[in-house]
Amino acid sequence: MPYTPIVATLGYVLSPDRARVLMIHRNARADDQHLGKYNGLGGKMEPGEDIAACMRREIREEAGIECEAMRLRGTLNWPGFGKHGEDWLGFVFLIDGFSGEPHAGNHEGTLEWVPRDRLMELPMWEGDRHFLPLVFDADPRPFHGVMPYRDGRMQSWSYTRL
Repeated sequence: MPYTPIVATLGYVLSPDRARVLMIHRNARADDQHLGKYNGLGGKMEPGEDIAACMRREIREEAGIECEAMRLRGTLNWPGFGKHGEDWLGFVFLIDGFSGEPHAGNHEGTLEWVPRDRLMELPMWEGDRHFLPLVFDADPRPFHGVMPYRDGRMQSWSYTRL
């Protein structure tokens, strides 16, 4: 069977002093698979755009800011992650330069600046706790991970760096 994942971006916006991260608290829709959890910003890639353009568009749409500088920190293959068991392939970015002032929130929830050293205290997908340290570490090499899900639960986690 061919692998046909949903391709998406996931971005973590750093404050100018690099001490805080802009996160979305998914608290706006009762039918949201992510309800109550904190996530980075991002979403599905659209036809005709490259992955960097997708990340810029999603940040603009969700936070109202323009990406000035960003780095690809890694890729994640999430087999079975979707609401109906769909596979997702995510490109994870660190946005360390932006212009504008972020919105207070959007149709998915409230935007909050969270201290980097408090990220792991937030309610989030259990799998996020495994890859988030790789997003913010000093290793310049991108990570490439596989994190299968079944029935909304992470089954395993592995990654490589080249």
